[in-house]
Amino acid sequence: MTTTFTLAQHTDLPTIVDIYNQSIPTRLATADLTPVTVASKEDWFAQFTPDHYPIWLIQVDGQTAGWVSLEAFYGRPAYSKTAEISIYIDSRFHHQGLGQQALDYVFPQLQTLGLNTIVAFIFHHNQASQGLFLKNGFTRWGHLPQVADMDGQLRDLDILGKHFN
Repeated sequence: MTTTFTLAQHTDLPTIVDIYNQSIPTRLATADLTPVTVASKEDWFAQFTPDHYPIWLIQVDGQTAGWVSLEAFYGRPAYSKTAEISIYIDSRFHHQGLGQQALDYVFPQLQTLGLNTIVAFIFHHNQASQGLFLKNGFTRWGHLPQVADMDGQLRDLDILGKHFN
């Protein structure tokens, strides 16, 4: 199994949206409750830049298996060295260590991208993602109790972070 990372292009947006939409029914990785459309993600995708806030496709043996992104945190200039990380894996490629490979790929890129802090917003009940980030030196910087109503069940959101200096 050969895993590679390539910068996403606009033509990859339908695949990115498809993988994202796979996560919605699980109620583990996103607060969206219904599938999103490619059109609704156009402005979001346009905000990514290869030199500061990139989005990469995760490819396994030439097949797109997921994506990882670094996007602007809070949208104000003082936070320009901080990014929010997101990782989404196609359901056909779950439990193959791709989340760890994504982090291993991203961390060495941070200095070149001008980033020194990464935050991750992870539902408290998403123990797999919590474990991945905690294992990689992230710590819990915040806990927002019962902020997400997911099908009538209130869910907590944790903010995990790590400095790279």
